[in-house]
Amino acid sequence: MSSQRKRRLAIAGVVIAGYAVATVIAVRRGYTFGRNVPVRCRDGHLFTTVWIPGASLKALRLGPWRVQWCPVGRHVTLVTLVKDADLTEDEREFAAAHHDTPVP
Repeated sequence: MSSQRKRRLAIAGVVIAGYAVATVIAVRRGYTFGRNVPVRCRDGHLFTTVWIPGASLKALRLGPWRVQWCPVGRHVTLVTLVKDADLTEDEREFAAAHHDTPVP
């Protein structure tokens, strides 16, 4: 195996390990991942989306934020994860009723 290939594999391993560690920390802090995850846009709108650490098919990832479509305000905006425990029951229901576009 060439040294360049070993270097690429090492970099990939570090990146994957970084995502794994960040995901474990986020889950311990009360965030969830997967389908129907509550998020809030910059304008304060709540909705649900698919949020998988390290992956994105319909949004531009920017660390803990994403640029994507807000179905409530009908605009492209910066969104962040919301802890389920920080939401009232009414907010959870509102977010669940407003899901962004399905994965293409």
